[in-house]
Amino acid sequence: MSRFFSERYAELTPYEPGEQPQDQTYVKLNTNESPFPPSAKAIERAAQAAGRLQLYSDPDVRILAKKLADKFGVEPGNILVGNGSDEILNFAFMAFCDEDTPAVFPDVTYGFYPVFAQIHHIPYVEMPLREDFSVDKKDYFDAGGTIFLANPNAHTGVALPRADIEEIVRANPDNVVIIDEAYVDFGAETCVDLAAKYDNVLVVQTMSKSRSLAGARLGYGIACKALITDMNTLRNSTNPYNINSMTMAAAEGVLEDEEYTAANCRKVMENRDFTVRELQRLGFELTDSVGNFIFMKHPDVDGGHIYETLKAKGVLVRHFTKERIAQYNRVTIGSREQMEVFIRTLEEIVNR
Repeated sequence: MSRFFSERYAELTPYEPGEQPQDQTYVKLNTNESPFPPSAKAIERAAQAAGRLQLYSDPDVRILAKKLADKFGVEPGNILVGNGSDEILNFAFMAFCDEDTPAVFPDVTYGFYPVFAQIHHIPYVEMPLREDFSVDKKDYFDAGGTIFLANPNAHTGVALPRADIEEIVRANPDNVVIIDEAYVDFGAETCVDLAAKYDNVLVVQTMSKSRSLAGARLGYGIACKALITDMNTLRNSTNPYNINSMTMAAAEGVLEDEEYTAANCRKVMENRDFTVRELQRLGFELTDSVGNFIFMKHPDVDGGHIYETLKAKGVLVRHFTKERIAQYNRVTIGSREQMEVFIRTLEEIVNR
């Protein structure tokens, strides 16, 4: 750090994104990307938009917001579009948390939550997950702060039933409950209807996972108009042109090709089932993941060793050093061919 770096950020520990190595070609199963290319309609629409890049993008994202509103059965005023779902989450921390309103989230979850809290000097409470990595809904009754729940949960893939989340919402009428549904399309129940039913619910989704637009950076929030207005105040005070024209157009194309998205989700879930069976055959212990990834550990082989050896053999997965999950690795579900390579390589490691 330079001598000019503000002291207010001196203790900040930044978010560590998944590796994007360039040194060789990997079977890349570490960042929960889709193994499938974007929809042809998305690519076509983005290419058309490239011819108009001399013009600013629409700051109100009107066409895309209308398409999203139609998809979810809400009004365009209930939609906020962001540069990835991370931007929506950042606005939520800024808008609905402060020194008197802490953030509340699980101790094992999306790693950006504590970073957002730290960068905005927001106190936060980490609620321990149960032994099986599930959320105890009662921990969040009258939580006394703004609640952030990734559902399915990041890292673990474990999901809360929608009915349990609604109980949490009802138990916190004076605080906002943010449901981060980055992985919802792979088998969990969405809470979008709760955003229409309650004035303290924000549902956040992304096109990075099921819709193959990780490189485009497109996320969105769904909430009552008052919450959207709050976050739009911050957006328009920081970067009103936050969505570039090509990303906007690509996202519009994606929404015109929902059959493609649904087919890809089915393939991922089928490949997940195959991978789970094979890992169980090899003696691995797994969470009950309904994301596009699995969370695994072996009772006899160190998690760090598995990660390092897989990487040396050209298979990249995600390893975390936090004590409670240091024996686990998170593995993205890729194509069937990728998962077969992963299993064969893993079998060499555990049977050595």
